[in-house]
Amino acid sequence: MDVFGYNYTPFGYAQFRKDNPTIPLIGSETSSCCSTRGEYFFPVDMDDKRTGRVNFQVTSYDYSAPKWAMAPDIEFKGQDENPFVAGEFVWTGVDYLGEPTPLDKDADEMLEFTDDALRATAEEELASLKKIRVPSRSSYFGMIDLAGFPKDRFYIYQARWRPELPMAHILPHWNWPEREGQVTPVHVYTSGDEAELFLNGVSLGRKKKGPFEYRLKWDDVVYEPGELKVVAYRDGQEWATDVMKTAGPAARLTLNVDRNAIDADGRDLAFVTATIVDEGGLMVPRSHNPIRFTIDGPGQIVATDNGDPTSHEPFQLSERDAFNGLCLAIVRAEPGQEGTIALRAESEGLEGAEVQISAGIE
Repeated sequence: MDVFGYNYTPFGYAQFRKDNPTIPLIGSETSSCCSTRGEYFFPVDMDDKRTGRVNFQVTSYDYSAPKWAMAPDIEFKGQDENPFVAGEFVWTGVDYLGEPTPLDKDADEMLEFTDDALRATAEEELASLKKIRVPSRSSYFGMIDLAGFPKDRFYIYQARWRPELPMAHILPHWNWPEREGQVTPVHVYTSGDEAELFLNGVSLGRKKKGPFEYRLKWDDVVYEPGELKVVAYRDGQEWATDVMKTAGPAARLTLNVDRNAIDADGRDLAFVTATIVDEGGLMVPRSHNPIRFTIDGPGQIVATDNGDPTSHEPFQLSERDAFNGLCLAIVRAEPGQEGTIALRAESEGLEGAEVQISAGIE
């Protein structure tokens, strides 16, 4: 073949080049790391990719993977040790319906749960049916979830593929009231080469990326509410910052549309993100409030989604639970009808929000 592609074989690149010195090589399907946006489970065991699967979700610490797959860091190392590799195609950019590995089949033994209701249902099913029915509908492979919201893993690829972009990204979120006084590891993805982490203004140390190191880890952080801040450096100069704050109770909704004007052709779409925030405007990262969408004007709600890989709500519903603070509504204009489309989002006990979209004919 003119070009050879290896799937999930970064440890084979060197031998391939030795055996085939003139054939170009790519990573034709790589990583297949699994994660759920906004879900984090403890303890964090980076050395065991089989862990981090709880409540039918997969941890977003970005190390969990099937037996044949691996964290992004391992693929990056394989490429950097063998710079003749032309690049990689990641499985996958975006989550998709079907193939919800590693939760792609009913379980014949007890799974791990922190949700008491899910555990009780699973115990009942295992006793009566001799299996636990796994509800997963979509993949966990994407660096972007099914609703189009970036997961944490999006940012480790951004740091690698856009090294000229000043960026830093902290994970996990910092809303863990049940973990006060407990070790809660903090990871940072950055295009810088070193970073310093602060918790409530106190430095937790400055770390520099070592050879073949693609994330910076503070594995002994003891949780206390407040503010996490990272300052990233490149070549000794301040490069980028990121802040993660503890949010208060859910107070209101916000709506953000990807563009305020669409064509009235029945095909053009506007994507509207609903976010549950506290009084100060911080996203409440563990909120799952039901959100109702209504529309006025010459438009219609085409679909809603929340990115939850275990959700079975039809896309056509105009009401949907938020998932870890976010929900999506997709709007299109009625064909041939110009005017202003007003989309409103409401949730019981929260202040609602409205966004306007202009529909026009070219």
